[in-house]
Amino acid sequence: MRKPILNIVTLGCSKNKVDSEHLAALLQHRYVIRHDSDRKSDVVVINTCGFIGDAQEESIDTILEYAELRKQGKISKLYVTGCLSQRFRKDLQAEIHEVDGFYGVESVNLIAADILKEDVKPEYCSHRVLSTPSHYAYLKISEGCNRRCAFCAIPLIRGGHVSVPMEHLLEEARQLAKNGVKELILIAQDLTYYGIDLYGKTRIVELVKSLGEIVGFEWIRLHYGYPLGFPDELLNLMRENPKICHYIDLPLQHISTHLLKAMRRGVDREQTIGFVNNVRKHVPDIAFRTTFIVGFPGETEADFEELCQFVKDMRFERAGVFAFSPEAGTPAYEMPDDVPDEVKQDRVERLMSIQQDISLEINGKRVGKIEKVLIDRQEGDYYIGRTQYDSPEVDDEILISAENALEIGRFYQVKITQADYFDCYGEVVSR
Repeated sequence: MRKPILNIVTLGCSKNKVDSEHLAALLQHRYVIRHDSDRKSDVVVINTCGFIGDAQEESIDTILEYAELRKQGKISKLYVTGCLSQRFRKDLQAEIHEVDGFYGVESVNLIAADILKEDVKPEYCSHRVLSTPSHYAYLKISEGCNRRCAFCAIPLIRGGHVSVPMEHLLEEARQLAKNGVKELILIAQDLTYYGIDLYGKTRIVELVKSLGEIVGFEWIRLHYGYPLGFPDELLNLMRENPKICHYIDLPLQHISTHLLKAMRRGVDREQTIGFVNNVRKHVPDIAFRTTFIVGFPGETEADFEELCQFVKDMRFERAGVFAFSPEAGTPAYEMPDDVPDEVKQDRVERLMSIQQDISLEINGKRVGKIEKVLIDRQEGDYYIGRTQYDSPEVDDEILISAENALEIGRFYQVKITQADYFDCYGEVVSR
């Protein structure tokens, strides 16, 4: 008898990706699992994003697309989960009747039980069916956030910070390593808060140390920290342990003290600059990825120019810029949205232009150097790889001619031969 095909469509961030992979593991005994497939499916689960307006629109469009297929009988069941349905479940249920079940951010065990129509044990699921290439995977170490930044809807959607017990994370990591994962990417809304709710103190350093002892991982990467309370011990571990990538992803959002206060970030200009300098003191060659919000209520041209100068002075290796989007239920939603959309977009483009020039200069200094590169995929005439300074999907890539065969998921020593704004070209010098 043919197994039915279940397609899990994941939108939004890597945290959603991990949830989808856990759900797939619970369903794989009954279904053939596909991730984000455009091929024929029997059942579809859409894991939505509801963080900002553009993501909400993409999620709604995706639901409507599959609802039409459900209406036409081309799929037999359609389920919707994730952040969008957590925020707007009643509205979605009232408007879209072709969906067989709406869920918010409930346990994947509950969703699996409804799809399977059988009991699913409520304990933590350490198994995954990866949607990423088999050589890298994300590890979600906590859920929710205790910070209350004025612009952010995450605490409304996901609730307060809840750490995953360390023994569960280590078991999950061992399974990933056993299945061939070589790069483990730790994700959370705030990594450095890990463990406080369970153990009375942060245990992120202990967790990273323990993960580094697992045989199989060559890179461990840290995503999403917070400048307040970031432990020097973690930076020391990053410098001393060759498995820990010299990379950090930490959104700073702005540099103007009065805007940081309005954003409820808990830090000011001097503390922010001190934090960045401290990170670089501990790990001089670190790749610092950050993000900024422009057009926040009350941002003047002088505030924006201050931010531009800060970016010029700090010379971040990686940076993204977003225009402020008021989100219902957040404190910023009640503030006057007094920066016109065209001004927001202009500021996005101006700041990204500054960052583009910085990126080109930084990449230019890499030419002639030999770096360890992990090959992610092949596209046309090139293999696409990354160094320890580059995270998947968001950072620079190394393009290597496909004239000679390389192995996907393998590390090579590559000499950088040419630099562009956001990518480099290289040639393998050692296999």
